[in-house]
Amino acid sequence: QVQLVESGGGLVQAGASLRLSCAASGPTFNTYGMGWFRQGPGKEREFVAAISWSGGSTIYGDSVKGRFTISRDNANNTVYLQLNSLKPEDTAVYYCAADSASLVTGITAALAEYDYWGQGTQVTVSS
Repeated sequence: QVQLVESGGGLVQAGASLRLSCAASGPTFNTYGMGWFRQGPGKEREFVAAISWSGGSTIYGDSVKGRFTISRDNANNTVYLQLNSLKPEDTAVYYCAADSASLVTGITAALAEYDYWGQGTQVTVSS
């Protein structure tokens, strides 16, 4: 069982950077793959990034590849998403999620494979 709490969102101008944090609780957190998803106004929730339990493997959505970086600090039970070169189209609620099966299946971009979700944090990018 995992509880996730996101923080770090806010209002920034285009070209700025933000770092989102996801604080996790639970005895098996360090064995879970972790992902970030986002949902903009009137849009479906989309995959942003994922990282394996060890941090050794990462994957990114096409729209953010080269600009965003996912990382984790298992000693502090925290996952991060570094957002650089932000664009207005990055405006969305960003959600942290955990995949309990990733030790067996590997990390995934599929929303349905994630078991636990945070409440989301709003990122707004102005032009």
